[in-house]
Formats: sequence, C-alpha cells, structure tokens
Amino acid sequence: MKMAPFRHNYVESGKEWQPLLGGLSGDVEQAGKCKYLNLLSEKISKSLNDFQDFAVRAWEMGRSDPKKVIFAIKMGLALSIVSLLIFWKGSNEDISQYSIWAILTVIVMFEYSIGATFIKGFNRVLGTICAGILAFFCAELSMLAGGQGEEVLIVASIFIAGFFSSYLKLYPTMAPYEYGFRVFILTYCILMVAGNRTREYTTAVLTRLVLIAVGAGVCFVVNLFIYPIWAGDALHSLVAKNFMDLAVSLEGCVNGYLKCVEYERVPSKILTFQAYDDPLYNGYRSVLESTRREDSLFGFAIWEPPHGRFRMFNYPWKNYVKLSGALRHSAFMVMALHGCILSEIQAPAERRQVFRSELQRVGAEGANVLRELGSKVDKMEKLSPGDILKEVHEAAEQLQKKIDQRSYLLVNSESWEIARDPQVFQELENLKENGNIKLGFKSASEAVLDLRSLTLSTPSLPPKDSQDNLFAKQASWPSRPSFNADTGIEESERRTYESASALSLAMFASLLIEFSARLQNVVESFEELSEKANFAEPIMNSAIV
Repeated sequence: MKMAPFRHNYVESGKEWQPLLGGLSGDVEQAGKCKYLNLLSEKISKSLNDFQDFAVRAWEMGRSDPKKVIFAIKMGLALSIVSLLIFWKGSNEDISQYSIWAILTVIVMFEYSIGATFIKGFNRVLGTICAGILAFFCAELSMLAGGQGEEVLIVASIFIAGFFSSYLKLYPTMAPYEYGFRVFILTYCILMVAGNRTREYTTAVLTRLVLIAVGAGVCFVVNLFIYPIWAGDALHSLVAKNFMDLAVSLEGCVNGYLKCVEYERVPSKILTFQAYDDPLYNGYRSVLESTRREDSLFGFAIWEPPHGRFRMFNYPWKNYVKLSGALRHSAFMVMALHGCILSEIQAPAERRQVFRSELQRVGAEGANVLRELGSKVDKMEKLSPGDILKEVHEAAEQLQKKIDQRSYLLVNSESWEIARDPQVFQELENLKENGNIKLGFKSASEAVLDLRSLTLSTPSLPPKDSQDNLFAKQASWPSRPSFNADTGIEESERRTYESASALSLAMFASLLIEFSARLQNVVESFEELSEKANFAEPIMNSAIV
C-alpha cells in the first residue's frame, strides 16, 4: 500500500518529463534542418553567382570577338544537317543505324579556321581509307583461315596495326599526321570487330566510308561557304599588330626612363612572365609570346586555297613567320630596356637629363619605323623609295656622339689609364690628328680601364612579402646614402656606387642603339615578304600644281 503512491508518482513524473525531452529533441532537429537549409541556400547562391559570372564572361567574349559566336552557330548547323541521317527510311537501314559515324566526323573535323578543318579532314580521310583497305584484306585472310585461326589473325592484325601506327607517329616529321594515325587505328579496330560480329566486312567498310565522307562534305561546305574564317587573315593581322604593340612599348620605356618612373613594387607576375596591367610590359610580351600561335596559324594557312587579298597560289606564309622572328629579335632589346626601369641600380635623374633629347629622338624614330612597317604589312604595300632607317640611324649616331663627348659621366674617369698618364693621352691625340688610326665614333673612353679596384658584391633578393609582390619599395644597390662628411662612408665606396649607377645609364643607351641596329633585319625581312607576296606599289602623293 505504501509503494503504490511512490510508483504512481514515478510514472507521473516520467510523463511530465516526456514532453520536456520531446521538446528538446524537436529543437535539435529544427536546428539541424535550419543549418542544412542555410548550407543549401549558400550553395545555390554560389552556383547562381558562378553562373552569372560565366554568362557575363561569355557575353563579353562574344562582343569582343563575334567570329566565335558565328563559329558556334556553324557547328550547330553542321551537326543538325548530319543528324537528319538518323531519320533515313530508305532501303539501306545501315545508313540510319551507323549515322553516328557522320556525326562523329563533324565533331572531330569542324575547326575554327578553314585551314584547320582541311588538315583535320585530310587526316580523317587518309586514316579512314588506309584503315578500310587494310581491314578489307585482313578480313579476307581471316575468313580463309576460319575457326580459331580467324580470331587469332584479327587479334594479331590489330596488334601489328597499333604498334606501327603508334611508333611512326613519334617521328618529328610525322607530327602533323598524328591525328591521322589515331583515326587509322581507331577505325581499323572498329571495322575488324564489327565485321567479325556481323560477318559482313565489305558492307561495314563501305558503309562507314560513305558516312564519313558525308560528314566531311558537310564540314567543308558549311565552314567554307558560310562566313569563312581564314587562318591566313589571322596570321596577317597578328604580325601587323605586333609592330604596333612593340612601338608602344618602346616609346613608353624611353619616356618612362627619362621621367624617372619608379615601380613601388615589382609585380611578381612580371617576374614570372605572366599577364600584368602594364602597357609597357604587355606590348613586348605579346610579341615574344606569339611564336606558338604564329606557328599554328602558319600550319593552317598553307592548307587554305587562295582567298580574299591572298589570291596567289603558294602564298609565302613562311615569310610572315620570318618577319615576326626578326621583330621578336628586336623585342628582346625593348624587354631589356624595361628591365632597366625595373632594375635595382638606377642612374641619377640629372645624368639622364644630359642625354634626354638624344634618347628621346632614338626612341621616337624607332617607334615611327615600327608603325610604318606595321601599316605597310596591314595594307600589303611596299616601302616608299628612300631609306626608312635614315632618321633612326642619324638619331643613334647623335646619341653615340653625345656619349663620346660626355663619357666621363658614365664611368669613373679618375681610374682611366690615360688620366694617370698624360703621355698616353697625348699619343692618342697625335695618332687621331695624323689619321693613322680610324676612331670613327669611338672615343678615348675606350682605352684600358683599371677596374680592378672596384669590388662589387652581388645583391641578394629580399624575401617574398606577398603573393602578388616580390620586392619591397625599390632601393638602389647599394642602398642610396647621402654622402656627407658626417656619414663616415669611405671615399672608395662612394666612387663605387657612383660608377655602378652611372653604368646603368650607359647600358640603357647602348641597348637603345642596339635596337636601332637590329631594325635593319626587320626591314630586310619585310622587303623579302613584299617581293614574294607581290605587295602593291606605294601610293606617291603628287603635288598639286
């Protein structure tokens, strides 16, 4: 009797606790659902943002280059045409059954430019024909063997075909036909396996050859007659653009050096030769990096028939690559000029101003030559009578004369042998007056220099401080001190610093003179191209009487 109330209270207490526990579990479950919904909403939001960014980039790409949109439309049209074979209801059901071969042919052959399509088409057709002929003869031999001998011959023939096709495509001269070898082995294997299953080798070979021919024909017709995109036009425009880009970089480097432009930080993307928002860098970088694209466009252009402005058979596309190579040879000098702006050792501004007019003239005349050649390439026009390099060569000679006259600003003249020995200097002057030696534009500064007293140490790069920047604020090497009597710096260290900083100016000037000299190769390559490509004669502006 006494236990009953206790049991009753226990049961009642349990009933009282049940709603409380149920409420706690419900809150936990509700919190889990909220967390899951939040994660789901974040993923959906991120996916929508990514899709929006993709749509914006795709729209901008289409606006910047409408040819890409046209190419996509042409590709869809070609696939739609060959897909009609699926609905073929003629007497030959194999065409409808194996129509996938025509569709695959369009997918692998349809390329952006006409030349690329012709190359893919040639490889596709050649590989298919060779595979078909070989499959036909191997199938006949295997059928004569019969039984297990047939299977052994099929497997052995596939092994031999795969071995030789894979081995031959490794030869460098076979690189343009690598795709053809792949088509050959793929087609051969499929034909042998399918023919063995249906026991109709001849039908399998002929049906696939016909369907591949249909797909190739659709590719050629659509790509050739509906807004054709020519690789030759792209190569021509690329070479002309390289001249303009290099001219911008050249002028920018000279003007920036004279204005003592100094990078607060050297971007790491410049050091790793990547894209950077700097017109000086992007100009010569586009020229130096265009080699692979030029070679690719050249390989496509030689397959294209005469078209547009290029109506001559065997058009000298190779000379475009040669001209661009000569331009790239000059672009290395512009790259070195930009390196002088980025260097740790800088010449004082007052010394740069001494050579300001001469440096600026060489840069301006060199840029004018590049723009003139780029315009002639774009218009397909020969050079006008006269020497196009006359002005830039005169400017370079004036700069060399100025260097000869002010050479004491570029080196430590106190360490010259001729400065310590007046007799040697007098002998050089007498020889020059008597004409026994030809100094030309060379000066007495080319005498033997005693630089053994200069002990220069190689600077060490500071550590990385961020992903985008490698250098702290540019400091000269050694760090630029103020040479006063109170600093306690030895006189020899001051002379070493002044000599090293002045030599950086001499380096910039010599690079600019070297650039003007290398322009001769560019002009010769252009003249060779203009002759072989039959460029138009220049239009002479006749004076109105």
